[in-house]
Amino acid sequence: MSDVAEGPRHTGGRGGVRLADLRGHNTALVLDLVRGAGRDGISRPELALRTGLTVQAVSKITGRLREAGLLAAAGRQESTGGKPATALRLVREAVQALGVHLDRDGVLVVRTDLTGRALARRRVPLDLGRGAGEVVDVVAGAMADVLAGEGGHGEAPGVVGGAAEVGVAGGVTGVGLRGAGGTGARAVGDGDARAAGDGDGDGDARADGDGGGGARAAAEGGEPPLLLGAGLAAPGPLDHRTGVLHKVSGFPGLDGLPLAAALSERLGLPVVLDKDTNAAALGRALAGDARAFAYLHLGTGLGAGLVLDGRLYRGPRTGAGELGHQVVRLDGPPCVCGNRGCVEALCLAALAAGDTAEAARVLGTAAANLVGLLDVELVLLGGHRIAAAPEAFVRGVTAALDARASRTGTEPVRVRAAEGASGAAGGGDGAIAEGAAQLVLAPLFGRLPAEE
Repeated sequence: MSDVAEGPRHTGGRGGVRLADLRGHNTALVLDLVRGAGRDGISRPELALRTGLTVQAVSKITGRLREAGLLAAAGRQESTGGKPATALRLVREAVQALGVHLDRDGVLVVRTDLTGRALARRRVPLDLGRGAGEVVDVVAGAMADVLAGEGGHGEAPGVVGGAAEVGVAGGVTGVGLRGAGGTGARAVGDGDARAAGDGDGDGDARADGDGGGGARAAAEGGEPPLLLGAGLAAPGPLDHRTGVLHKVSGFPGLDGLPLAAALSERLGLPVVLDKDTNAAALGRALAGDARAFAYLHLGTGLGAGLVLDGRLYRGPRTGAGELGHQVVRLDGPPCVCGNRGCVEALCLAALAAGDTAEAARVLGTAAANLVGLLDVELVLLGGHRIAAAPEAFVRGVTAALDARASRTGTEPVRVRAAEGASGAAGGGDGAIAEGAAQLVLAPLFGRLPAEE
């Protein structure tokens, strides 16, 4: 386990300071378009065309992004008359983030690059019932191990004064990134940026170079990559704005635990807390699965993440998606929440008896109720219980939804097993942790589809 340098202490909540600033929106828009262009890159004139900004404004934005090491030249594009334009690409190795999945029986930490690709992972056992102090100790220890380079490949990120400084506006504004020496912050925003270049819209004169000192350092290993922060996904109920856990079913001792702030103070980096199912749903929303869908996660418990009209829906108290504790059998078995006949209790009891078909049937009944309430177009199934028998669960849930569609005369809702960034059917164990990393990465690209 490694010591992590102390630094600025950021509380949990909504992922940094959100400033209602259109200029920050422009930076996010440009950065997202560059990311979407892949390794071939995209030129400044094309960015101007697609964003509606002037070439001069785009040059200012990309100049600052290059100074921060987030963009680099991808070479000259084919000339259509006149000077060939320089294509810019994302330096995916320049910035990293942590994604943490706190489950009832363990914690999984992943370290990702700027695009969310997992570089390293570490899983450690944990009993949530052991109390708040041990939860903080174990989670912080696992995060520190991954920061130190344990659990995978790739260079460990530099934690500047404990962290990279992150400022978010409308998805992003200024991202202050500091090198390992901590000597000054380079703000990446849309204001007073230097438009280096010769006035032809091609930006700076380093067109065929390495994209600036920050990019070169990250690419050549001169400096460690910069750490943006950590996204933490945990069982609900919780408050994502304050980063505080509430009465997690079966673990009353965690009620009121300011987990995001505790980990931020321990490790000296920004920590954003959200429900586990919300993190997974965010990952799937960014993958473009659908504009209205429900992600049902069956693991040590059962919950749902909801994306409605292209935006992650949490509810005003972060309470949306508590599907597992909907009562579907009044005289059913007791549940850890205190009710009887909850969907979660029935599913887990069926699985404990080896009856996967019954568990899928119960899950299908709950999914049909959800579809009736929210009219989603897609149901995604995830979690390690789903990953153990994806075909059986898809078949059972599909049968329930098809039966409902037949009764109501509506179009059947699609059902499929989700895939995490790791590619495992059902999302495996990594889908939530990888989605959690997007809690801090997605705002950088203006891609955090959540209700205000």
